[in-house]
Amino acid sequence: MQEKRNSRRMSLSAQLLIKNMHGSSETEEEVEINVLDVSKTGVGFMCNTPLEIGAVYEALLKIWNDDVIHAFLKVVRIEQTQDEKYICGTIFIGLPEMNAARIEVYDLITRIQGEEQK
Repeated sequence: MQEKRNSRRMSLSAQLLIKNMHGSSETEEEVEINVLDVSKTGVGFMCNTPLEIGAVYEALLKIWNDDVIHAFLKVVRIEQTQDEKYICGTIFIGLPEMNAARIEVYDLITRIQGEEQK
C-alpha cells in the first residue's frame, strides 16, 4: 500500500471493535480487526470482513496503556490480500485534540527510546 500520510506511523499491538455507522441499517455488526499502525490522523488495520470505502465506522481503540479511545473512522483505502483478508486505511473523523495528543506523546516516547538503543 502506498504511503499517503503526513504523520509518522506507529505500530501497536491492539485490537479494535467497529460498528458500521454508514447507511440506515438497524443492526450493528461488531468486527474484530488487527491494528497494523496508527498515527494522529488515522489507523491502518487488517480484517476478515470487507468494508466500504467512504463508510464511517465507530471504533474503540485500545492503546498501549490499556486506555480506550472512542473514535470514528472513515475508510479511505482497501486492499485485498491473497489470503482473503482486507488491509484498510482509515482517517479519524472528529478525533478530540486530547486523544490526538496522546498518540503524539506515544510517538515521541518511542522515538526517544529508539534513539537511546542506537
